Order: sequence, then C-alpha cells, then structure tokens
Amino acid sequence: MYGKQLRLKRIFPGDRRLFSVPLDHSVSMGPIDGLEETPALVAELVRAGVDLVIVTKGAVRGLVPVLTPRTLLGIHMSASTSLNPNSNRKVLAGTAEEAIALGADLLSVQVNFGIPEEGEMLRDLGIAADQCRAVGLPLLCMAYVKKANGGTPDELRHACRAAADLGADIVKTSYPGSLEEYRRLVRTTPAPLLLGGGNRLDDDQAFLALVRETVTAGAAGICIGRNLFQRRPVETFAKQVAAILHGSG
Repeated sequence: MYGKQLRLKRIFPGDRRLFSVPLDHSVSMGPIDGLEETPALVAELVRAGVDLVIVTKGAVRGLVPVLTPRTLLGIHMSASTSLNPNSNRKVLAGTAEEAIALGADLLSVQVNFGIPEEGEMLRDLGIAADQCRAVGLPLLCMAYVKKANGGTPDELRHACRAAADLGADIVKTSYPGSLEEYRRLVRTTPAPLLLGGGNRLDDDQAFLALVRETVTAGAAGICIGRNLFQRRPVETFAKQVAAILHGSG
C-alpha cells in the first residue's frame, strides 16, 4: 500500500505535469521510424527533460546505461503485432513482479474498447490491477476506443471511467475533440488522466497548442509517442514540450 503511494508521489510531485513517452511500438509495429535505436532516442529524451519512458520488458537491458536516477521507468505488458489480422486484441505478456524486478516505477497495460475481445482485455486489466496492488506498483491503463471515429466524447468518458473503476491508478486516452470535452473527461475520470498522441499533427505549433490545452484542462500530463519521437530534432522539440508541462514555458 505505502509502496504504491510513494511511487505515485514521485510520478506526480504536485508542481508540474507529467511528461511521459511510450516506446512500446516496436512490438506492435516493428522498428518504425524513430525506434531503430531505442537507447539513443531515450538518451535524447532524458536530456530534454522527459520524466517517464514506457518500454517493453526486453528493451530495458539496452536502456540501463542511458537512464538517469531521476528518469522514471514504465514497463508495458500488453502485446500484439500488426502481423496478426486481429492486432487490436492485446494479451498480457508479463507480470507486475517482473516489472518490479526490472526497476519499474509503474506497469502499463492496454485495453481496446469497442471490439469483440474487449472483455478479455478487461479481465487482463483486473489481473494486472491485483498484481500491482500486491507489490505496491502503480498501474497505467492505455484506454482506447477502437471505432472508426476514434471514439465519441461519451465513449471516451465511458472507457476512462471503466479503466479507473477496474483498478487503474493512471489512465491514458485520446483527445476528446475540444477543450470543453477535455475538461469534462478529466472531471469524470477518478484517476490522473494523460493525453495520448492520436492522429499525427504535422504542424509543430498545433502540437504545442495541444500540450498547452492539457495544462489548461487540468489533465495530469501527456503520454505521447510517435507524435513526439518522429519529429526532428527530437531533443530540441521535446525541450519545448517539457517547458510547457513543467511550468517554465
């Protein structure tokens, strides 16, 4: 119990928003642009001021030399690949005990709502929640609505509330479409809410405006991958994002 509380205090110190970057795409999508050499990318992100990186368990071995004592580590334990025609069906590929042994500050799982296998992923979320409770590890749920429109604001609120009510300590989801809906989503999710990247925003200023909206809406921070690490130069741009989230920009 105390272990989870202490870890959550380190993740959310209270004076700034969380800057987290998921780098688990190499399992689901392969070594895509930006993830050809994960350690080099993480070194840039750390220098830029990223608080938390989320990786797969096998990727940790390459990151030990570049992670600093202040860098938080998340282990993503949901897996599927685009080689499977049913790639939206995620399965648990590890345990909270494994994550602790790897030095994790949190465990991450994904639930894709709105598909026939949703119930199986909710069961996995429950299993992960029980494991995390037993070892004092915070649980992040990446909650997505897998429909053609990416989910209406009502559907996103439902998914986030379900994730929190089933034991997630932190919830990540997609942008709900407007600042008003964003604020409503934050209010109705009884856990810290992180904004996911969603569709690619090619315009840098539009992306930075979305980060500022995260602060305005009262969200706990961002958890954005390709929309961030596929920009060049990564370190320079990430420093601008960090300044917004940490209250200096």
